[in-house]
Amino acid sequence: MGEMIQAQKQQAWEQNSGSLSFNGSLSKEEEEMSRSALSTFRAKEEEIEKKKLEVREKVQVQLGRVEEETKRLATIREELEALADPMRKEVAQVRKKIDSVNRELKPLGQSCQKKEKEYKDALEAYNEKNKEKVQLISKLMELVSESERLRMKKLEELSKNIDSMH
Repeated sequence: MGEMIQAQKQQAWEQNSGSLSFNGSLSKEEEEMSRSALSTFRAKEEEIEKKKLEVREKVQVQLGRVEEETKRLATIREELEALADPMRKEVAQVRKKIDSVNRELKPLGQSCQKKEKEYKDALEAYNEKNKEKVQLISKLMELVSESERLRMKKLEELSKNIDSMH
């Protein structure tokens, strides 16, 4: 899990920090690297979502098993009480603990789902801001390029004016 987060951070850094060529625009190779990094990031996100769904299904299966086991233990407890088994006290304690754990599992599952939603929302907001940043960088590069062009034109005009004075 830590490796996936590190890989995502590295991809985001590479995507956001792309170097500029001399003329102020991204080269085709850099654009391709950026697209590739974004594609890899999306693939990882899809893989993470798939894993989360698998884990959620496993949790549901386990919850079903726990409920079945709880019912089974209740039946066993009743049979033990009918036999006046000396272990009935311990069985009752274990059953109570299982019931308690069952009650604790439900809010934990709900909390997990809530945090997953918060994560998705935060990731979406991050991606939107990142997209906005890329657009702003592109606009900045255009403005700087245009400014340089206009200044060079004005300098050439001034230079011609000075040359015509001689």
